[in-house]
Amino acid sequence: MIAGLGIDMIEVERLAAKIGRESGFRELVFSKNEINYCESKANKFEHYAARFAAKEAFFKALGTGWLNGTAFNEIEITNDEKGKPTVAVLGETAVLVAKMNFTNISVSLTHLKTIASAVVIIEQ
Repeated sequence: MIAGLGIDMIEVERLAAKIGRESGFRELVFSKNEINYCESKANKFEHYAARFAAKEAFFKALGTGWLNGTAFNEIEITNDEKGKPTVAVLGETAVLVAKMNFTNISVSLTHLKTIASAVVIIEQ
C-alpha cells in the first residue's frame, strides 16, 4: 500500500551556484558515494540536482517534511547494476525511518541541462 508520494523539481544552475558558493554544502547534502558518482559525470551538476530533488521528494513522501534528527546526506541515491536509481537510508536517519515500518521506497529521476526532478513513492 502506498504510504507516501513526493515530487520535487530544481533548477540545475541554482544548485551548482550553491555548491560553488557555500563551503561544506556539498558534503552536508550528499553522501561520499553520491559525490564520487556525480563528480565522475561530464554534466555533474545535473546529477547533483536530480539527487537533491530526490531527497526533497523523499521528505515530502514521508508526510512530515524534514524531520529533526535526520540528515540529507543520510538519504543516499545510488544506481543498481542496471542503472535504476535506488534510495538507501543511512545512519540516524535510518533509525528514525525504520520506526515508520516502510516496506519499499521507489525513486525516479530525470534531468535536463537546466532542470532536474524526482518522484519518490514509499510503501507500507
